[in-house]
Amino acid sequence: MSHEADSPSQPAETNPAADTEPQESFGDILRDFERSHKSAGGARQLEGTIISVSGDQVFLDIGLKIEGVLPRSAFAGNAADPVAGAKVPVSVRGRNAEGYYQLSRFQVSQPRDWTALEEAFAKKLAVAGTVTGVVKGGLTIDVGVRAFMPASRSGTRDAAEMEKLVGTEITCRITKLDVTSEDVVVDRRVVLEEQSRLEAQGRLAALRAGDTTTGTVRTLTSYGAFIDIGGMEGLLHISDIAWGHVSKPEDFLAVGQEVRVRILKIDAETNKIGLGLKQLEPEPWEKAPAKYAVGQRIQGTVTRLADFGAFVEIEPGVEGLIHVSEMSWGKKVRHPGDVVKPGDRVDAIILDIKPQERRISLGLKQTLSDPWSAVRDRFPVGSTIEGPVTKLMKFGAFVELVDGIEGMVHISEITADRRINHPQEVLRAGQRVKAQVLAIDGERRQIKLSMKQLVPTSLDEYLAEHKNGDVVSGRVVALGPQATVELGEGIRVPCRASASGGDRTDSAKRASAGEASLSSLTSLLAARWKGSAPVPSASPEPLQVGQVRSFRIVKLDAAARQIEVETP
Repeated sequence: MSHEADSPSQPAETNPAADTEPQESFGDILRDFERSHKSAGGARQLEGTIISVSGDQVFLDIGLKIEGVLPRSAFAGNAADPVAGAKVPVSVRGRNAEGYYQLSRFQVSQPRDWTALEEAFAKKLAVAGTVTGVVKGGLTIDVGVRAFMPASRSGTRDAAEMEKLVGTEITCRITKLDVTSEDVVVDRRVVLEEQSRLEAQGRLAALRAGDTTTGTVRTLTSYGAFIDIGGMEGLLHISDIAWGHVSKPEDFLAVGQEVRVRILKIDAETNKIGLGLKQLEPEPWEKAPAKYAVGQRIQGTVTRLADFGAFVEIEPGVEGLIHVSEMSWGKKVRHPGDVVKPGDRVDAIILDIKPQERRISLGLKQTLSDPWSAVRDRFPVGSTIEGPVTKLMKFGAFVELVDGIEGMVHISEITADRRINHPQEVLRAGQRVKAQVLAIDGERRQIKLSMKQLVPTSLDEYLAEHKNGDVVSGRVVALGPQATVELGEGIRVPCRASASGGDRTDSAKRASAGEASLSSLTSLLAARWKGSAPVPSASPEPLQVGQVRSFRIVKLDAAARQIEVETP
């Protein structure tokens, strides 16, 4: 290119004959183009006219014999609004493989002198330059003057790529300008990043939530997969990979795999894109109400455990919950892990369905027979059971009758020998004991037991050794409408004969009688009140408190544990 053509003072040549010459060279065309588009700063900005819009490119007439192209992402709305004939300011970046001019909507200047360089530097404009060579640490660039570009700011990955830039035209930005020392430093990488960012913004603006697109799996993480969709990355969260339970994304996806995804959300401020894969399939819950009913028996796989229960996958995308209270009829389940584990296949009964909340309540114990339904037949009141002590509480001890059924022995029913403050004074966990069933509450699922009822007492022995009509010895302990007679230690019975006769006034007789009564009582107690002691007196004198004499058994009911006597 001649200096005359480059000089601003040189008038543009006009030669009508040249316009019609068929062999006009490309150099002549470019020279005319530069002359007609000069500005004070040597700007290379020009106006293009949209000719057509293809799938991903926009073709423009830029006044040359060859058209220029812009990516659709360079336009707002992904070139949905521009139509043929619309004017667009562009800059030439180079030529593509098909021979078309690569255009940019960047304002790119072509400095001619130091003044133009200073203006581009002050306004942070992109400038066009030609790579002239590779030097230590970077490249030399011709931007009207000789400039240096560090290798780290060249936008290349290695030395081989830097070599390929020699002789090509690039777009860069001046980052240092010292006119005095003629020191100029330029940066290509910042321009490439800005162009990439603007193109990404254009592509992002063209996306709409709900659109379906194709992407490539770039990376897999524990929480999902990153998908490349046209140069932008979107996150496919693990919860949006499949309707069923997903433990690991790699079970469904592989790096490099092409997938169709749905755009779920777009955050314009952070440029984050949320993607979904399962949303391309019908949601299982849409058919669940018609497929499942309360009382239905189902099979499923335990997917995860929580403190309150276990989640069971009935089918991909449909989960039910087995609450801990629905896992066992008998024993109290403190954690679901005591009964089931993730991966277990279980049978369950549907207890409740709430389609709007996408919740199904399941029961595990309902698939088994309720052991409490036969408790009254297996352990009737009054029967004797034997089992291990499962736990000790301050108020009593729990004894296992059979698996899943426990009874409780209250602290007052453990022993009759002495009063205890805690069951652990007598019992220990795991000890096998015998107990008598006192009561059964089926609704509350409670069984009351007694251990002391199985220990023979003096009354039991007395009932076993006597019968109606026996004459026995006893001591009068109380008088009233009906006297009370003590036949042995702790054995007090009513006497049908009413107390008669007044108090004896003779103190000597009373003392003598008292001494005789005490002496006789001691003797009788030593013989365990079995009726073998001699009758102390046959006198029909009235009954008196402390008096020891003979009585006849008139009623003895072993089942009711009752005895009545009368004076002979």
